[in-house]
Amino acid sequence: MNLEYVQRILGSRVYDVARETALDFARGLSDRLGNTIYFKREDTQPVHSFKLRGAYNKMATLSEEERARGVICASAGNHAQGVAFSAQKMGVRAVIVMPATTPDIKVQAVRGYGAEVVLHGDSYSDAEAHAYQLQAEHGLTFVHPYDDPYVIAGQGTIGLEILQQCRAQKYTVFVPIGGGGLAAGIAVLLKSVNPDIKIVAVEPEDSDAMTRSVEAGERVTLSQVGIFVDGVAVKRVGEHTFNLVRQYVDEYVRVSTDEVCAAIKDIFDDTRAVQEPAGALATAGLTRYVREKGIQGETLVALTCGANINFNRLRHVAERANVGEQKEAIIAVTIPERPGAFKGFIRALGKRNITEFNYRYAPTAEAHIFVGVQMEQPRDKQQIIEDLRALDYAVTDLSQDELAAVHVRHMVGGRAPEAENERIYSFVFPERPGALSDFLEAMQATWNISLFHYRNHGSSHGRVLCGIQVPDGDLDAFQTFLDRLGYEYQCQENNPAYKLFLR
Repeated sequence: MNLEYVQRILGSRVYDVARETALDFARGLSDRLGNTIYFKREDTQPVHSFKLRGAYNKMATLSEEERARGVICASAGNHAQGVAFSAQKMGVRAVIVMPATTPDIKVQAVRGYGAEVVLHGDSYSDAEAHAYQLQAEHGLTFVHPYDDPYVIAGQGTIGLEILQQCRAQKYTVFVPIGGGGLAAGIAVLLKSVNPDIKIVAVEPEDSDAMTRSVEAGERVTLSQVGIFVDGVAVKRVGEHTFNLVRQYVDEYVRVSTDEVCAAIKDIFDDTRAVQEPAGALATAGLTRYVREKGIQGETLVALTCGANINFNRLRHVAERANVGEQKEAIIAVTIPERPGAFKGFIRALGKRNITEFNYRYAPTAEAHIFVGVQMEQPRDKQQIIEDLRALDYAVTDLSQDELAAVHVRHMVGGRAPEAENERIYSFVFPERPGALSDFLEAMQATWNISLFHYRNHGSSHGRVLCGIQVPDGDLDAFQTFLDRLGYEYQCQENNPAYKLFLR
């Protein structure tokens, strides 16, 4: 037993502002997965996130002198609101440094609690560095989002509630993990009191800093992180949290964007509450864990820990939920370019329901079509592919292809074989005025943009697919342009969806 942390958790003062949240039975998900599943509803806190607990508990430990000077933090979301809400209750000055790319709805929410908002930089790292600078200049107390013993203890009160609410002697708790404050607090409390309780930490596949750190035996720093599950997108986990997590967390699960979208839908179906991606992360991990291990008849708890989602993101979530639930197969199929070929393809699919069909005529012997097919069971996809291949159709499975899901499905029919020396790259642009202008100004004037696709997903960053015609002799200069740009990028010239539909 970690007596020091257990005592901190028992002595936490979170209930001055936070409420004890319900442990709700998830009837639909339980029936579908064959287990007894509960949601721990941290999305019902006053700021719609568990972050209030840790922020307030840290601030409750401050001396009168520290309170008089005020507090500061860096955050683009839930921690900012937790600190601002707590400061308002305490009558303490709060300065919140947020990236300039933060959606206005979150900025206004923080200002609504009376905090002073400073917008700085394009990323959390930019905001954090500026916050530490302001802290030193003005003598403010920094409230860390996760790597602080009192923040960890505040989040650990969730574990205390689960212990009191769940009647089973042995059960598994699924916890989302980014920097590690939430998982560390819950795990140290539950495992210290009842070692039979299993703790499973869940991360996105593209933001798995804690899993990699535990595997390496030391904290590692990721070169980049995914942006969809932004609530847990950290490049480096905390020192305190790493030491606790590797001691008390039993297993780790990594999930895809589509699985998170499917989990948002699953939670909505059972609760009629809409989670942000990080809020559904634990449920996505629970679902994958059950399917991979074949678990039946057990008691499982998943945290639904955040509901601060921008309305514009719901379109993107809805598009991808069926793929995540494995109810839709996305495939590319090559058919002859001749009259009657489309009818023949539909006959080959039989009575299956087509959810999407994209095609444009091309003056070639073959046509490539982008198709969505509804499935009753996950195993149906392989059967669909085998049935089509048996009839001599060339089939490529694009169900897990990120480029296909985000860009290509909206661009089918835009082939341009005459675009010589086309270099295809995906970029992550900060959602701020001037981001595209900066990109274009940095480009060499002799390079031509031959393809461009962008969609806003209600996030702080936009995702862009771009084709640029760069002669072979300019490749060194092009690489310098990419490196100096400051935006995340990835070459996509070998992506199968690009080759089939856009090249």
